[in-house]
Amino acid sequence: MFINNTTQSYDLVIFGAKGDLTKRKLLPALYKLEKNKKIFKNTRIIGIGRANWNNSEYCKIVKKNLINFLNIPLEQKIWKLFKSKLFFYNLDINNISCFKKLEKILNTNNNITIYYFAMPPNTFEIICQGLGKSYLNNKNTRIVIEKPIGNCFKSAQIINKKISKYFKESQIFRIDHYLGKETTLNLLSLRFANNIFFNNWNNKIIDHIQITVSEKVGIEGRWKYFEKTGQMKDMVQNHLLQLLTIIAMSPPNDLTENSIRDEKVKVLNSLRLINNDNVNINTVRGQYSSGIIDGKKVVSYLNEDGIKENSKTETFVSIRVNIDNNRWKGVPFYLRTGKRLPKKCSKIVIFFKKIPINLFNNAFIDIPQNKLTIRLEPHEGIDLQIVNKVPDLQSEYLLEKVKLNFDYINTFPKNSLSDAYERLLLESILGNQSLFVRHDEVEASWKWIDSITNAWESTNLIPILYKSGTWGPKEISDQIINQDKRYWS
Repeated sequence: MFINNTTQSYDLVIFGAKGDLTKRKLLPALYKLEKNKKIFKNTRIIGIGRANWNNSEYCKIVKKNLINFLNIPLEQKIWKLFKSKLFFYNLDINNISCFKKLEKILNTNNNITIYYFAMPPNTFEIICQGLGKSYLNNKNTRIVIEKPIGNCFKSAQIINKKISKYFKESQIFRIDHYLGKETTLNLLSLRFANNIFFNNWNNKIIDHIQITVSEKVGIEGRWKYFEKTGQMKDMVQNHLLQLLTIIAMSPPNDLTENSIRDEKVKVLNSLRLINNDNVNINTVRGQYSSGIIDGKKVVSYLNEDGIKENSKTETFVSIRVNIDNNRWKGVPFYLRTGKRLPKKCSKIVIFFKKIPINLFNNAFIDIPQNKLTIRLEPHEGIDLQIVNKVPDLQSEYLLEKVKLNFDYINTFPKNSLSDAYERLLLESILGNQSLFVRHDEVEASWKWIDSITNAWESTNLIPILYKSGTWGPKEISDQIINQDKRYWS
């Protein structure tokens, strides 16, 4: 599935060289790949933008960004190697003649060429047109595109169709950075390499599953984007649904890219639609008000700079999800995600069904369920809650809940966790699409999301206010899970 031998040079062309994504994510990830000897020596990293920079100026700006955003010290030896690969090209994407000049630069090598669109989706078509008309979309080329891919099913379909005029599906790498997290990758080995889980991952053994992705931050100045998007489209449509599909998918035939993605699409197509009749009992929308985070007062969403008065954009979502297939019939999945929550964390909690016979009612009237917690961040790892006898000399059994714990830092002290963008950039370089999203995945997820957002609009389901620093609109949010006599972990 994963190849780690990078032996071929390539040209990585980054459209949006001045952008926040490039500064914060792509450049640090590429530097770390250089440090780990994953970038071939004749590779070129070509920044594209409208700035009148020469290569020397560009290198100075890249170095400044690395110092600001790298979480490790900049090493001069590595920087010297990395700097030798950096180039800048001034290009206005609206001017086709600029692409013609780019063609001459790229044709000096017979490298694989990867175009990274670190740009808004409304620029994808014009970039593809420029590349196509300049014959820069041959079989040795790939494109990497970022979310959001559309804002609904129809817009996603349009974007996919426009891109497919110039590139085959095998050339298109749609990024969801959650798929590059080491702990997300480990979900496959956890499920399919361990018999204890392989044979017990179904509605006969599992009671319910919870997925939480919480953020302490607010919208961080992204109001132009977020006001049009909201938490549902920003987080659920991609990150949470990707986690859901990996947790819920049936075993693929093998670990090749299409086998995995075929099974994920089957899950998305089995999601029960949420409509006007059931939206009130299956979803909650929330919006943060002012409150306290880490001892500091923070403003409400409506008081963020630029937000329009009386905005109905949600910053918190909780959903009860049903998957209508044989494996998961009767097993609810509870999703929640929000901003300005008490802590930043991403975790999946699998609750197993209760023991049918209680032989230890002197210790527990109701024996606690076994619970598998998968921590994606922070403190990445896995723990399994079991019931264990307390060591003593009493004749009666005294039982307590204990955890069998695995964490990456202690188990693999010599293996640091790679950043998601390191993994995804490397896999795009190697041409492995397993960790990228196929067009039908994008469209299937949007189709399900549309059913919810349309129901919100038609039933006028407005967001409920919650204090920053709390777990959302608690009573209403908890009702989603409490109505099934279950509770958030």
